[in-house]
Amino acid sequence: MKEQPKDMIELTIPAKADFVGVVRLAVSGIASRMGFSYDDIEDLKVAVAEACTNAVHHAYKDQRGEILIFCGIFPDRLEIEVVDRGPSFDIAEVQARSGPLNGHMPVHALPERGLGLYLMKSLMDKVEIKGDGGIAVTLIKYIRRDEVEEDVDAPTETRSH
Repeated sequence: MKEQPKDMIELTIPAKADFVGVVRLAVSGIASRMGFSYDDIEDLKVAVAEACTNAVHHAYKDQRGEILIFCGIFPDRLEIEVVDRGPSFDIAEVQARSGPLNGHMPVHALPERGLGLYLMKSLMDKVEIKGDGGIAVTLIKYIRRDEVEEDVDAPTETRSH
């Protein structure tokens, strides 16, 4: 039996680049409320923007459409699903193109396609993609409550002698 989220937030936006920022703001607010760190919130915002931007550019081309965003709030993680109803693509082929980057290549020589998926995988703990009458990208990020803060051993005040 699949674990049910404590809360589920649903958002539907037009498949237009103008509305991607709305999703970033919503995810930022949800993640902040859950207790994610600043860096993890920034990672979530970038990953969800990539998923939405992919849907805007590839799912509907120049046609009208909408993107559905589901944010499942769990005690230990945030699961974000970005769904479009555009034509599906060969998921395995795109994933094969999204492998590690060659750090020795000049920026202008890097492949243009597949970087968004690579970026999402780099920033999230888990990324799942399903395609059946559209594409569903699930982004999962766990809350890291037990990590030691940076500079935790740094002196809090300086004494002069």
